Amino acid sequence: MSFDLVDRHWLLVQRLDGQVEEVSLADAFRRAGTLRRITGDVPTQEFAVLRLLLAVLHDTVGGPSEDDWEQLWAAADLPVDDILDYLDERRERFDLLHPTTPFYQVADLRTSKGEVFGLERLIADVPSGAPLFTARSGPALRRITPAEAARWLVHAHAYDVSGIKSGAVGDSRVKGGKVYPLGTGYAGSLGGVFVEGDNLRETLLLNLVPHDVPYLRRDDNDAPIWDVDPPGPAEQDDLTPSGVLRLYTWQSRRIRLHGDEHGITGVVLAYGDPLSPRDLHQREPLTAWRRSPTQEKALKTTPVYLPKTHAPGRALWRGLEAMLPGTAGRGGSGEPPANLDPGVLEWIGYAANRRLLRRPVIRLRAVGAVYGTQQSVLDEIIDDAVTMPVRAITDPQTAIEVQRAADDADQGVRALVNLGRNLLRAAGVRDDKRVDGARDETTAEAYAALDQQFRDWLRGLVDGVDLAEARAAWHRTAAKSLRGLGDRMVAEAGPVAWAGREIDKTLITSAQADAWFRNQLSKALPLAGPLRPAQPDTTDRPQEEVALT
Repeated sequence: MSFDLVDRHWLLVQRLDGQVEEVSLADAFRRAGTLRRITGDVPTQEFAVLRLLLAVLHDTVGGPSEDDWEQLWAAADLPVDDILDYLDERRERFDLLHPTTPFYQVADLRTSKGEVFGLERLIADVPSGAPLFTARSGPALRRITPAEAARWLVHAHAYDVSGIKSGAVGDSRVKGGKVYPLGTGYAGSLGGVFVEGDNLRETLLLNLVPHDVPYLRRDDNDAPIWDVDPPGPAEQDDLTPSGVLRLYTWQSRRIRLHGDEHGITGVVLAYGDPLSPRDLHQREPLTAWRRSPTQEKALKTTPVYLPKTHAPGRALWRGLEAMLPGTAGRGGSGEPPANLDPGVLEWIGYAANRRLLRRPVIRLRAVGAVYGTQQSVLDEIIDDAVTMPVRAITDPQTAIEVQRAADDADQGVRALVNLGRNLLRAAGVRDDKRVDGARDETTAEAYAALDQQFRDWLRGLVDGVDLAEARAAWHRTAAKSLRGLGDRMVAEAGPVAWAGREIDKTLITSAQADAWFRNQLSKALPLAGPLRPAQPDTTDRPQEEVALT
């Protein structure tokens, strides 16, 4: 049996015309200039497979060095001949069904009872315990193609859930036939980010961070999993995250697929090599980082950095302060920064400043997993992107203005949320659950109204645009949208709210609530110009602060 991933079609890609097809590993590199991007069954699969391709490219070009990268970027194509030679030398390690060294698997992996489990343990988009709520059922869960199995295999090492798993024969961690929770796959702990180019070739090169830049460290023994002895069922005690080659191919699980080249029908999936991402900020370039006071206190050392994961329901542009070198830097002296930007963006800024990279904007993509119930289920997959000017990476003042604009939007939304709460009080609503529900609905609607407007504003913040004028333009845009939502809310409040209610010796009416809103919005977005209240604001009642996620 054989399924050679070098030449057999298994990777999902999107062509420049938008069509999706399966290609081989060799074809992905050979046709990289004519492919839009790697895609996948789920977005996290795309991120996991991209890391695999980056490991191949990194190792093929021997780094690269900064000078090597410049030559690669200037060339019309990737070094395809070198890549194909590299893959051909390792062809056996890229055979999904090889009898002794199957790709990303342990050949003799088994449980003490010889059990083989269903494919729902491998496939991430099957809801745990709820098979009725998925398009996969019946035959679709009993057999999948080797191509699809290969994609989910790469994904499982990166994003598999935690929880109690079957114990493999030969693993000393087994107790009563089981291994108790050891955490998710390594990439599941990251807030994954990468830079997208106009095609797959550009995407690979933009994320190919050279080894000789100061913010990325690689040991001399750094190697991908296919260049070291294949692991057995037990954890490898002496294994260290020596650099991107090891991290991009980290074996978080021990897996054995069951089936043949006509279809995969079962799987044995056990724990492999757990890895804490703590303080890997000089080795892992595809995530932002945050200081962890809890870890600093426990370890009695400063600083301690953990990956900054993506918040569900929060657009990428609202968290850019942790991404941009000007607001989350790696240099300087004094107190260590609270946030560190992704190493890949440090590299993009460096390349732009050195004129190695000349383009006005880049597209930043964010991919991440959200786990629930002690990380034993995959609750949500986050996939967002924002087109931003390279200026925001190379110029600290531009980065600060981007952060300020996002903060201004938060303050404007807070004003709208307070309006909604005051309108409910004016109508006599005292039900906390109803008030909280209305707050969440208003928050979501406000950010939805601002979302595309902020993205358009950010994209236009290229060289030559005056920052002060740009910020004033954003205030006018945001104020107009929020004021329009506020006017609608006041109009829909009804006659009861117009008459109002007296609360704490203050008469709250819809007109008074509108006056407070316009006053607060003017303070949040002062460059938009004055917002005349609907009636004189006769009460200097402090506005209630509402926390926004």
